Amino acid sequence: MSPAWSFALARLAGAIAAAIGLGLVFGRIGLWLTVVMGGMLCLQLVNLFRLQRWLRHRSQEAPPDLGGVWGDVITLIGRIYRRKQFHKRRVTQLFREFRRLTAALPDGVVLLSPGHEILWFNKVAAQMLGLRRAADRGMPIENLIRQPEFSTYLQGPLGGAGVVVRMQGGEKSLMLIVIPAGGQLLMLVRDVTREALVEQMRKDFVANASHELRSPLTVIAGYLDQLGEASELEVEWRGPIADMRLQAGRMREIVEDLLELSRLESSADEAPMLPLNVPELLERLVREARASTVTPPRLELDIKTDRWLLGSERELHSIASNLISNAIKYTPADGTITVRWTCDDAGAHLAVVDTGIGIAAEHLPRLTERFYRVDRARARASGGSGLGLAIVKHGLQRHGGHLEITSVEGQGSTFTAHFPSRRLVPATSVPGRARG
Repeated sequence: MSPAWSFALARLAGAIAAAIGLGLVFGRIGLWLTVVMGGMLCLQLVNLFRLQRWLRHRSQEAPPDLGGVWGDVITLIGRIYRRKQFHKRRVTQLFREFRRLTAALPDGVVLLSPGHEILWFNKVAAQMLGLRRAADRGMPIENLIRQPEFSTYLQGPLGGAGVVVRMQGGEKSLMLIVIPAGGQLLMLVRDVTREALVEQMRKDFVANASHELRSPLTVIAGYLDQLGEASELEVEWRGPIADMRLQAGRMREIVEDLLELSRLESSADEAPMLPLNVPELLERLVREARASTVTPPRLELDIKTDRWLLGSERELHSIASNLISNAIKYTPADGTITVRWTCDDAGAHLAVVDTGIGIAAEHLPRLTERFYRVDRARARASGGSGLGLAIVKHGLQRHGGHLEITSVEGQGSTFTAHFPSRRLVPATSVPGRARG
């Protein structure tokens, strides 16, 4: 027990003893106890009033000198207040440092509430997004950035690569990344106008160059075909002409892949919602793959569901054929490739499982980049262009899906195309096959 409480109990005992003593001398002990205890209660009320007054006017008045338990209470309150002031100054200092740091950043920073209301933003964000400090605080960010892709991004898992939106009449491109931060949301705003222009120039160049190359390649390949089939061609020219025909064919395949990739990249809308008989399509592709290769690996078809898919037949054919041909290129003749079509609550899944050479883990994140090859020598020997998986990625994005790749080097790989459940339809509800 603290000394203050010992003194208070001793004083209470002394007051009771004094009241009893006075009662014994003058009579009526109960009356004297009531008077003495009432006096002590009045003293406590006076001390309580002085404490309350000090708490109300703490900045103007000094703490009262009460002593005892009340003195300990005042000491504890003063200590808590000083600690609070210290933390307040510390938080204020940290906030000022944060504001100075964010002011020095080249990127915009916006602090959002869990409901996406604007709590704070720096000057760069105000300039990029056209925000006004007095009017826009407390406003939902979706009301100020009216872009469908941004609203979709906010509804999904936050973070990641973010989303690029066009602002100010399409003249400026901004990348927005929203990161969860301690119960609130931190949105980073970066000006990627230059990068977007460079990317668009690259796409335009690839598309235009591909279109311009198609005609001369067709002419060259036609003349080479005539030369290769000419009976009067000298023997020493037959080998070079055959090599030229092969390389011309590879160039035409690359041009066609570039044109297909450019078409997918330039298509901002989703794929059409036309019913496609996926099991029948996969059966046909597997049958063609078995017939087109001299010594193909063992191809197995595993159809777990008869559900159809709503989408574009051209793009779905491209997705499935690229995954199957990619597996054939990297699977030896004694290996096995399984093409599997399944569905569950999450949607539909087209998996191509092979027992080929496998892929090292460091290559997996870059496999869908255009022209990226794990083994360039093997890709050249098999005629790969390095565009197949990029086409698969963009085709899946048009269908609201994504590509998942798992692989163990030396054991094989699994490429799974995931489609959302909204694009599934029962086969019994489709009167006939439609084409997209």
